Amino acid sequence: MTIFKRIINREIPADIVYEDDLSLAFRDINPQAPTHIVIIPKREIPSLADVTAADEQVLGHLLVVARQVAEKLSLTNGYRTVINCGPDAGQTVHHIHVHLLGGRALGWPPG
Repeated sequence: MTIFKRIINREIPADIVYEDDLSLAFRDINPQAPTHIVIIPKREIPSLADVTAADEQVLGHLLVVARQVAEKLSLTNGYRTVINCGPDAGQTVHHIHVHLLGGRALGWPPG
């Protein structure tokens, strides 16, 4: 069981900023920007490499949630969304998630 599943199950505390039937959003415990939110589906999908057509609705939903959370947190100057896929991209939790980063100017390239 991943740490994200344990957060969904309320076995591990998290600073939750948004929740609905399909998703949960919470503050990252190791923030890489002044605002760093992790948005996860409640249904476990290991990574972007495991996505199928059946996941289309939930993945689109995560991006809508990202916009809603960014608005709620007043990220009016912009924000970045990131989905890491695999070890070379820095994915450390095998439960697909969207990072929402903002609150400062973000450089490019990112890594």
